Amino acid sequence: MRLHGVLPILSSLLPIALAKNDAPGVHIADFKFIPWGLQYFDDSDAILFEDRTGRQVYRSADAGVSWEPVKGPEQGSLLELQMHPFNNERAYIITNEKTHWKTKDRGKTWDKFTTDKQASIFREALTFHAGDPERIIFNAMDCTGIFCEELTFYTLDDFAKELKFLRADTDGCHWAKSSEIFTTGDKAKDNDRILCVVRGRFSPWRKDYRVVVSDEFFTKSGKDIQEFEPELEPGRTVQGIVNLAVVKKYLLVAASAEGSDEMAMYVSDDTVKWHRAIFPHDHKLREAAYTVLESTNYSIQIDVMNTRPMNPMGVFLSSNSNGTYFTRNIEHTNRNQDGYVDFEKVSGIQGIVLVNTVSNYEDVLDNKADKKLKTEISFDDGRNFHVLKVKDEELHLHSVTELSNSGRVFSSPAPGLVMGIGNTGEFLGSYREGSLYVSDDAGATWRLGLKGPHKYEFGDQGSILVAIKDEGPTNEVRYSLNHGKDWETVELKEKVRPIQLTTTKDSTSLKFLLEAIEDKQDQPKGYIIALDFDEMHEGKCKDSDIETWHARVDEKGEPTCLMGHKQSYKRRKADADCFMKNEFEDPVPITEQCECTDLDFECDFNFVRSEDRKECKQVGALLIPDGACKAFGPDDTFEASSGWRLIPGNDCKRTSGPQKDDKVKTKCSTSVAAPADGKIKSTQATFSGDKFWNKQYLERTSLSTGLDNGEEDETVLMLTEDGVFLSHNHGKDWTQILKDEKILRIYPHTYFNDMVFFITPTSKVFYSVSRGDNIRSFEAPSPPNREELPVLSFHPKNKDWFIWTGARDCDSEETCHSVASLTRDRGDSKWKTLIRYVGKCEFIKEPERSMSKEEHERREKLIYCKAREREDKKPNNPMRLISSQNFFDEAPEVHLTNVVDFAAMFEFIVVATRDEGHSTLKASASVNGESFAEANFPPGFKVNHREGYKGYTVLDSSTHSVFLHVTTNNEQGREYGTIIKSNSNGTSYVLSLDAVDTDTLGYVDFEKLLGLEGVAMVNVVANYQSKNYKKEGKKLKSMITHNDGAEWDYLQPPSLDAEKKKFGCSGSLQKCSLHIHGYTERRNKGHTFYSQSAIGLMVGTGNVGEYLNSKADGVDTFLTADGGINWKSVKKGEYMWEYGDQGSIIVIVKDNQKTKVVHYSLDEGDTWEDYEFSSDEILVNDITTVPSDNARNFLLWGKKDGKLVTINLDFTGLTDKQCKLDESDVTAGDYYLWQPKHPKQNDDCFFGHISQYHRKNPKADCFNGRMIPHLHDIVNNCTCTRRDFECDFNFERQTDGSCALVKGYSPPDHSQICAQDTSVEEYYDPTGYRRIPMTTCAGGTELDISRAHPCPGYEDKFDKKHSASAVGLFFAIIIPFALAGGVGWWVWRNWAGNFGQIRLGEQSGFDGDPVWIKYPVMVVAGIVAVAVALPSLLSSAWRGIEGLLGRRRAGRFTTRDSFARGRGDYAAVDDDEGELLGDESDEEV
Repeated sequence: MRLHGVLPILSSLLPIALAKNDAPGVHIADFKFIPWGLQYFDDSDAILFEDRTGRQVYRSADAGVSWEPVKGPEQGSLLELQMHPFNNERAYIITNEKTHWKTKDRGKTWDKFTTDKQASIFREALTFHAGDPERIIFNAMDCTGIFCEELTFYTLDDFAKELKFLRADTDGCHWAKSSEIFTTGDKAKDNDRILCVVRGRFSPWRKDYRVVVSDEFFTKSGKDIQEFEPELEPGRTVQGIVNLAVVKKYLLVAASAEGSDEMAMYVSDDTVKWHRAIFPHDHKLREAAYTVLESTNYSIQIDVMNTRPMNPMGVFLSSNSNGTYFTRNIEHTNRNQDGYVDFEKVSGIQGIVLVNTVSNYEDVLDNKADKKLKTEISFDDGRNFHVLKVKDEELHLHSVTELSNSGRVFSSPAPGLVMGIGNTGEFLGSYREGSLYVSDDAGATWRLGLKGPHKYEFGDQGSILVAIKDEGPTNEVRYSLNHGKDWETVELKEKVRPIQLTTTKDSTSLKFLLEAIEDKQDQPKGYIIALDFDEMHEGKCKDSDIETWHARVDEKGEPTCLMGHKQSYKRRKADADCFMKNEFEDPVPITEQCECTDLDFECDFNFVRSEDRKECKQVGALLIPDGACKAFGPDDTFEASSGWRLIPGNDCKRTSGPQKDDKVKTKCSTSVAAPADGKIKSTQATFSGDKFWNKQYLERTSLSTGLDNGEEDETVLMLTEDGVFLSHNHGKDWTQILKDEKILRIYPHTYFNDMVFFITPTSKVFYSVSRGDNIRSFEAPSPPNREELPVLSFHPKNKDWFIWTGARDCDSEETCHSVASLTRDRGDSKWKTLIRYVGKCEFIKEPERSMSKEEHERREKLIYCKAREREDKKPNNPMRLISSQNFFDEAPEVHLTNVVDFAAMFEFIVVATRDEGHSTLKASASVNGESFAEANFPPGFKVNHREGYKGYTVLDSSTHSVFLHVTTNNEQGREYGTIIKSNSNGTSYVLSLDAVDTDTLGYVDFEKLLGLEGVAMVNVVANYQSKNYKKEGKKLKSMITHNDGAEWDYLQPPSLDAEKKKFGCSGSLQKCSLHIHGYTERRNKGHTFYSQSAIGLMVGTGNVGEYLNSKADGVDTFLTADGGINWKSVKKGEYMWEYGDQGSIIVIVKDNQKTKVVHYSLDEGDTWEDYEFSSDEILVNDITTVPSDNARNFLLWGKKDGKLVTINLDFTGLTDKQCKLDESDVTAGDYYLWQPKHPKQNDDCFFGHISQYHRKNPKADCFNGRMIPHLHDIVNNCTCTRRDFECDFNFERQTDGSCALVKGYSPPDHSQICAQDTSVEEYYDPTGYRRIPMTTCAGGTELDISRAHPCPGYEDKFDKKHSASAVGLFFAIIIPFALAGGVGWWVWRNWAGNFGQIRLGEQSGFDGDPVWIKYPVMVVAGIVAVAVALPSLLSSAWRGIEGLLGRRRAGRFTTRDSFARGRGDYAAVDDDEGELLGDESDEEV
């Protein structure tokens, strides 16, 4: 707890003379600011503190008696003061500039050192080596761009010479030897090994952060960095690294995954072998819900929150000796919302722990009652606990969650001395009503020391106890020289308010420091008061004054064993008239080993104590030793735990004979699943009812734990007329839940897969945070709305925050309306009304970049709503788009009026509004969530809003642009429209493709192949211009693009059908091509042609011919394994399909027909096998698996004999061997590298580069298991060709592929970039072309380069540059081309949040997109954007790139415009309110 002053500095020293021998000396220093961060140089009287007002450092050489500013560092430059943790003579003053200061003589003198970059503000500037004080890591930042980028440097000589560059894109680096007892086992590695958390290889998103290791300081060899990524999982590296820390002898790495707040913790004791820490079956590690406690040299201790965060409680767990398996010690520990836990070890005494637990935990959980706390103590590292006693009364003490002083709460190195503030009675009372209690036997017994709350401290190894009242102003300091039995008083000159009372870390000094402030509210002075007990001139203790104190004794006072040994200390007798005066000498324990007894053992992993505490009962799966149970014969056994283990750190002496922890022979068949037998299995279940109304998967993430029996948790929920059913094993076993409740809908959380809600017709809502288990409920403020609006809208990061849209005043149609309400505690407390007469409300996702605390708090509260201007339903009451960043506590910001609807997607918020004056529909877009710019449609393109038209459907926004479908013909059964595509900020649109098929509901035959860059498929109405169109009806053709809409082509048909026969057509693709039934015809809109985890694979049903046949005329099933270039016919007839194990399994089944057979392929569709899943035929109407397509289980849904049926298909029996992936030599393992191609190019260049993806070798007998990183490498960039460019704004594509100016329109004015960014030196004349943002090409045919012109003010520099010599001209041209890839790289690195994108939606988005889409080579936004949208964003973007390259050059205008294919006259497009963006916008289409 600290206060910060704001006054100029003024200090004085006022010594007070007191009678010698009667009291300690008192020396007061006052300052016109409040000192901050007192820090001792260990084993000395030298102290430093920070003046946060003047931003400088003060030093005392005499234990706080006198102070002066340190000499050297200038006032006003201090950023932070860091003490060297492994050398007690060194400290560092880090400034906000590039000159810093260091001391090697405890602050007496300071030497300056310089760095190339400023110190990072995101973490501590320095990270230290525990074995060599000269080795230091410097965490820096480069702020020359739009946002600050983190860089890391290092020194091997304590900054004596110039810093050396370590690595970029870091998120914290550590020496492997960051703790004195940690070792890699290799001296050279102990010296040099460094671990860093870094960005993903091809992604800036946090979900892809990695941990990398280097023994060569990350030096580069060519383009490769000398580093490796450790396998945290067997055979797998892990992404999503959150943090890295060294705790005692353990190295810990925490990882998270999208879709869950469950975390994984990986442990190593040598940086080579890693294990995932395994927690008891009912305690999972959750993000922001666990605390690593003060651990021991032999065990990691951790507290895991297992309740709601608003009133948190936890469970205290301890690991085994290698940190991998944790067992529970005590439940219901008290925590606060900041993650602090009421836990402390007694210093210097092994095994003694004090905790506070919640006695009334059930009332706290069920009835939200206030906590009733009890204090308990353990003498065996938390295995058994006892209450504290003052005589016969229970004692309870305030602990870490209510810190009132610095340092440890209860103890110090003073042997056996413990103090605390608390009260006797049944429970812990308030701090203000507490008193000071003292124990001199390490907490075994207690006595009252002083009444009232006090700050306290220990000195002279416990001979001196000092305290000062901690309530209101006081001028009295109390001290005791006999272990707290009696207390004396020393008076101060004036009353002060104490801030902290402290002394040296080892509590051996006779000198104490009291930090306090003046007793007045207005600009109080700060004080540092030195108390010197050496001035009492007590004698030094003799042998007769010393006692041998035993840490644990029995009723007779005889020493007893604690943690396998007896432990004793030499200390001064309580009533001795002397001081120890062993300053800076730590007390040394005396130990004697004991023989092992039952008290030295605890329950092993997944065992818990019986009620009588005499046995350990198994509650989870047994651990199988490596190599055991491989043969799995009927009599095979393994050595299993007896249920007991020796307490880690316990060093008791084993006796002869049987041991309590002896292993027990156990049959393999009772503990592990049988090995793979090469067979597929099926499990059938039947249900009454007519229809599966709702089915939802709650998929585990790659880091989530499985079921208690060790199986994978693949949770499925379904709703029928009979109710809700739950399965945790993918439909093998079902359990009905909520039997007596009427459930309307199963509503999974959008961002947290473990959380699901069950909506009823009333305001009562049921929910589960554990995948359908442990169901609870809350009362919503009203029943669900009646306007078919989303009932729940979730926050992307805070899982307990959500918006409920309910119905109010629905006694009549005239008054019935929807109201949006907010909860931030999952409905526990009162709801907040946000807005009435609402259309919908959504949280807007924060950008993924470093933000200040204030900006983060503002952005995480950002909500957008569509709501009526007035609170009524009368005419002329338009909808408005409004937003709030304070939960509507103040009037909202109004962005747009006459709003039809809005869609919040990844980078964009797209809004449709009516222009009543011109009877047209307009679109606006925002890329930063705060400001909007109106969209410009292609020349001559107008969108009317006459009654009956469907308007827009937002198709995709995953490639830095918006694909919009605009319905141009709305005649029922004859609908079609135009796809237009935007630039990078959603404001400028160009035609991509005409006559694209749509249906009455606004669904469109468009599908983007996520995971593979630039590939999409559509169906077009080929005869839309026919005079007989109404009579003929739609004649559809399928088309595909391989360059993000620049060119569309018909699908190449296979040469033979599934029966090896030729098709009945031939000739050009115009007359004979492959056609695939699209999105508008799917019963289940969640199904897709592709799988994002099966790169390049697609399955569809259709035919080969001139047009797409109706399904009644017969269709076949086709498959492609190369992204749609080549197709093969796999089965005659119409089949449904699903992918499993990331595409290594493909399963197909007859669509909505009776069958008893499925067909499957294990080799990317080359061969197919049959599996009979039933003896009777079943009408199958759906096949599903987990959304990631990574499971080896599938579910068939159908009907048999009038009943509903599910059939689980289990392919796990085919193999139990997990594939091995070695990134350094992929083809040597179970994978091969696949390179996508463009069908019209001879090389493998795709958007200016060659990329390689991992695919499982079809011949490998193994399974993928956890998600593999699909992209292996960017092999190289290519030279530019025509396909790397698109038409510039106001230009359109011609039939020969060239770009021509639209008649009647002018070329864009490129000179505007000079006005928008004054750092730009030159610009080019428009050529009609600009680079496609995804391309990374360099050199070659640069169609956007033309005659250059100087920007105003740069004429001289321009002339000099363009009149260069031949050599100079060579460099002026070639170097910028080579740097284009660097610009693209920089933009990719910064795109993650630096352009303020909005990223919402379910399927599309950067997080799941091709990595090249994630970093387009976009220097600035388009010319239209320069004119009308986000000018400040563009100028700052250019300045950032200029700073990166260290030179200036003309900007490329490479925005995300689409490609015109011949314009003609556009048809008018109308809108029907309520159908904008399709039904429920981006959720559906």
